[in-house]
Amino acid sequence: MKYQFTELTEEIIIKKIISIHYFEYMSDFCFPGESHDFWELLYVDKGEVDVMANKERITLKKTEMIFHQPNEFHSVMANGQTAPNLVVIGLVCQSPSMKYFKERIVSVGRDGQELLAHIIAEARQGFAGRLDDPGQEKLVRQEQGVFGAEQMIKIYLEQLLIQVVRHILPVKEAAGKNTAPLKTADQNIDRYLEEHIDSRLTIEQISRDNLISTSQLKKMFRERSGCGVITYFNRLKIETAKQLIRNNDLNFTQIAGYLGYTSVHYFSRQFKQLTGMSPSEYADSVKKIADYLYL
Repeated sequence: MKYQFTELTEEIIIKKIISIHYFEYMSDFCFPGESHDFWELLYVDKGEVDVMANKERITLKKTEMIFHQPNEFHSVMANGQTAPNLVVIGLVCQSPSMKYFKERIVSVGRDGQELLAHIIAEARQGFAGRLDDPGQEKLVRQEQGVFGAEQMIKIYLEQLLIQVVRHILPVKEAAGKNTAPLKTADQNIDRYLEEHIDSRLTIEQISRDNLISTSQLKKMFRERSGCGVITYFNRLKIETAKQLIRNNDLNFTQIAGYLGYTSVHYFSRQFKQLTGMSPSEYADSVKKIADYLYL
């Protein structure tokens, strides 16, 4: 038998990293802005910030990430009420698939959060200096950095970007439109759902409070999320539950009450239905991940 090799297709290739930062800012933080010839992603790990991009002001909340394309002027400021934590990564990538990230805002799930955590952990083991130094213009290698740290950063970052594109493409194909950021109506409804995360909403109530017909609302969520609005809202509740479990401040009964569930048993059933594991199983798996990253 004569074997033939298959050259693997690489959709996104990152060869150069400009910066990796994890900032813990005060509530009055303000960065006046800049533009540069490389890509930059900004992820909100805590609180919220206002971002100016292409002369448009956008509010980013926790777990949301924005991409700034090369030579796009952008600035960021805290809202004066909450102190934000931000991940900022500058990178050079010439892959054609980077077109998907132009003017793109995405909500990052657990998998994406873990990849960002891995990137930060590897940066601490591979580079000298502080990741919270805004004046750092060059990453300096540690003299005896952990073996393969830089390559792991490349792998995790490429995986993160691939996951974002995979999330974008089904929505794009279903809508038959280009990859534009969420429209204002979408953002307003998303914010409404987040603000009512402790409620038991109906589709009629969501439609009434947001001045949109139920048929329009259903169509909007089918096109952008591939599911109904109530299914999306339930998923949002479970994503919030995951974050609360990771914070380790509330027990499962308190989390269920915080999210508006009638009982902890109903909360546990829905959690397992949407994640494939019980809340306690999820808590154990997160603990293992955290131990692996920071031991």
